Amino acid sequence: MSTSATASVSTHILDTSAGRPAEGVAVQLSARSGRAAHWQALGGSATDADGRCKDLPALPEGTTQVRLDFAVEPYFEKKQADAQQDAPANRDSGAGVFFPEVAITFAVVPGEHYHVPLLLNPFGYSVYRGS
Repeated sequence: MSTSATASVSTHILDTSAGRPAEGVAVQLSARSGRAAHWQALGGSATDADGRCKDLPALPEGTTQVRLDFAVEPYFEKKQADAQQDAPANRDSGAGVFFPEVAITFAVVPGEHYHVPLLLNPFGYSVYRGS
C-alpha cells in the first residue's frame, strides 16, 4: 500500500507551566471514515522524555477524521505529588486536576501529514496543526 493513500499523524506535548516537555502521558489514537462512522481504536503510545509520541499506529485507508486522546490526569497528579514533596505548603496541592483528559478531533485528507502539538498547563490547553 502506498503511503500517499493514507494520512499520517504525530504529536508532542509541552507543559507550558514548566516550560518543558510532558513525559509519560498516554496517548490513544482513533480514526473513522466519516461523521456517521464509528470510531475505531487503533492503539496508542506514551510521550517520551522529549514529550513526543514517535510510534503512533498508521491510519487505515479511507480515514477522514482522527481523534487523539491524551490522559493528562496521571501526569499532573505525579507533578503535584513531586511539588508537594519539594514544598508541602504548595497552594495548589489537593486541588485535583481540572482537565483529566484532552480529546482532540480533526479532519484529514489522504497523503497529508498532521503534526498536532498539545500545549498544556494545569488549567488550560491549546492545540494547533504543526509541521
